[in-house]
Amino acid sequence: MAGALLALLPLGYLVVRTVEAGDRVGAILARPGTLELVGRSLALVGTVTTLCLVLGVGLAALVTRTTLPGRRLFAVLLALPLAVPSYVAAFAWVAAAPWARGFVGATLVLTACTYPYVFLPVVAAMRGVDPAQEEVARSLGRGPGRTFLTVTVRQVWPAAASGGLLVALYVLSDFGAVSLLQFDAFTRVIHTSYRASFDRTPAAVLSLLLVVLTVLIALGERRSRGGLEQTRVGSGLSRRSEPLQLGRLAASGATAAVVAVVGVALAFPLASLVYWFVTGLSAGVDVDRLVTSTGTTLLLALLGALVTMAIAVPIGVLAARHRSRATSAIELGAWAGHALPGIVVALALVFFGVRVAQPIYQRTPLLLIAYAVLFLPAGVGAVRASVAMSSPRVEEVARSLGSRPLDVLRRVTLPLAGPGVAAGTALVLLTIMKELPATLLLRPTGSNTLATSLWTETGVAAYAAAAPYALALVALAVAPTLWLMHAQGRLGESIEPAESAESAGLEGPAESAGLLAPVRPPRSHTATPSLANVVEPQSDPQRRSVL
Repeated sequence: MAGALLALLPLGYLVVRTVEAGDRVGAILARPGTLELVGRSLALVGTVTTLCLVLGVGLAALVTRTTLPGRRLFAVLLALPLAVPSYVAAFAWVAAAPWARGFVGATLVLTACTYPYVFLPVVAAMRGVDPAQEEVARSLGRGPGRTFLTVTVRQVWPAAASGGLLVALYVLSDFGAVSLLQFDAFTRVIHTSYRASFDRTPAAVLSLLLVVLTVLIALGERRSRGGLEQTRVGSGLSRRSEPLQLGRLAASGATAAVVAVVGVALAFPLASLVYWFVTGLSAGVDVDRLVTSTGTTLLLALLGALVTMAIAVPIGVLAARHRSRATSAIELGAWAGHALPGIVVALALVFFGVRVAQPIYQRTPLLLIAYAVLFLPAGVGAVRASVAMSSPRVEEVARSLGSRPLDVLRRVTLPLAGPGVAAGTALVLLTIMKELPATLLLRPTGSNTLATSLWTETGVAAYAAAAPYALALVALAVAPTLWLMHAQGRLGESIEPAESAESAGLEGPAESAGLLAPVRPPRSHTATPSLANVVEPQSDPQRRSVL
């Protein structure tokens, strides 16, 4: 219960601050700039989400449903942009191509960083697509293209829509990329308002408005999946779907398209970082500061992951084993952080720290609270899904033999949930390392992480000095990302057609983390996994984030 209340703290405090503002709220919302701000932010969200849906579904189809050369390798490369924080990609583009600013630059960078949130769940979902429906469509004279658009896409739409929701929420809450690219989205304006005045009321009101937009987007996504029921024809066993044979010209064109996406999303940013790193070697690298920032990043990430998972484990176990109105309310409270952008949580805790918790303001405990609020959904989803997948009969046997409830939890339930706890811990660790706005505003005085050091150097256009921090951050993020892909997603195996009902139950990194559990796809009688099963053990989704 305490963990759920902790997650609700920032939202509650924003509501209090807004109520205290009284008539000023209407004046702030009625400003001409506020309506323009909403329009710009929604335009960016809509453009990036649309592009990600097109790219994610199209690329997933190429690596799962065609004879694309090298599709196993491409499946992995197309998922790796998840390891590159959006502000690192923005830094790489700004440093190499100064024209990449404003709306165009923000669209390019955020699309390149977030399309995997659609790609991963759709890859998993396409393995479970019922080939019988496609065969019926073709027997009625529909060509491959029309069959794909009217049958295949319809079957994977719940997964694609959930991935699109992740993209929309990510774009709406992104702070680092839009700030570096000088695009006045909600988060940048909120941060500017907070820094430019001692009056925090406008920042609080805009933060609450951002939360409202986030909730409306989530509700809109839910309605978009509203009536899609899927039923497998025949025995219910998944049959091999014949891949589309690509001719030489088509294969060359498809390969060129995939290479272009990998180049824009992965190769170009990494090449830019390496260039500026090599350029800065002549001036020398501040090794001591780099090592200190790396150590601080790892320490805060480890502490944040431990605190978050300590809260997530009991909530996840309760949600999986003891369903009731009370446990549902606790779980819903824990998921509140999923609708709160990092900048909003950070500002709410700044207000809270200054007014109520002065002893821990700009101290590590307050920053750890922010991490717990932001990333508790990932931990809860991972634990809940892992516990739900294990049979409760083992626990019943232990209790029948006289074991006390705490002993059953320690000796039976938690070991069975071990993979989910490990995946949740790894995901939380990864996302904390990449987190920027909360760390920027709440970090202990005098301490710097890789993210804040990169932010500081980029702010004065010291690209060569910033490059080592960016490369170190990417290097730290790659290993957990690959581990999650291997342990939870098994992306390399997912590009082969399913051989059986058992093999069709692939879960990918996005659902395995539990990032979207509250956004549940419609009940399905097919083996098609939803986003929740691809990015999180969110199946109820990763997503299995974010970041």
